[in-house]
Amino acid sequence: MEENMEEGQTQKGCFECCIKCLGGIPYASLIATILLYAGVALFCGCGHEALSGTVTILQNYFEVVRGPLDSLDVFTMIDIFKYVIYGVAAAFFVYGILLMVEGFFTTGAIRDLYGDFKITTCGRCVSAWFIMLTYIFMLAWLGVTAFTSLPVFMYFNIWTMCQNTTAVEGANLCLDLRQFGIITMGEDKKVCTGSEKFFKMCDSNELDLTFHLFICALAGAGAAVIAMVHYLMVLSANWAYVKDACRMQKYEDIKSKEEQELHDIHSTRSKERLNAYT
Repeated sequence: MEENMEEGQTQKGCFECCIKCLGGIPYASLIATILLYAGVALFCGCGHEALSGTVTILQNYFEVVRGPLDSLDVFTMIDIFKYVIYGVAAAFFVYGILLMVEGFFTTGAIRDLYGDFKITTCGRCVSAWFIMLTYIFMLAWLGVTAFTSLPVFMYFNIWTMCQNTTAVEGANLCLDLRQFGIITMGEDKKVCTGSEKFFKMCDSNELDLTFHLFICALAGAGAAVIAMVHYLMVLSANWAYVKDACRMQKYEDIKSKEEQELHDIHSTRSKERLNAYT
């Protein structure tokens, strides 16, 4: 009987501990972090492969040749974009962890563990700092989303022409890279409808795959923007929480100080009355 009671108390203690741990998880920050990681991973992975596919299309079908190493051509720009993608993936992986730590820092479990004073003195400044950074990153991701829509638009035009080869037959339409600013005006790199290169490009897997990879990269950038907006709401709520906690802490300090003064006054008067009777 006693063993069953001990087992029941142990299970109850484990259940309460699990409930306490689950209650300390910042679910809003967790959802925003998952969305941020998914968006960044989709943008970086698909964007990197789409850029590689763009290089293949330019070399195989438009016959664009890579220039010297010290020249700034389209291939050099693509390599720079790839390195930027590496940096974005690493930076926002760390930033997501920091925001999750900030979310845990302002939960009730951490407050109960370390007390209100440490949260209100440090957490308020941390939340304000993260709000400013997240707002800047949201604007940056808006710019990235707008920039990513450009190759999607270009590939959509090419993909539409390939899907309607019979409709554009005899129209003598050409895809000139000078229209997109990829090459200089002095070069003549274009593919016209009805040519062998045009049909080979339309039948290849590189065009269709690269187009859909850029669409996925655009969707990832949009998801990152939504994650930044979600983080702004969470951080604003946390900042308001620690601000109210700071005011409540000051109120409790003043209240306890006044109660102590009243207690001292009553003690002093009691001693005076006792001395007067004696």
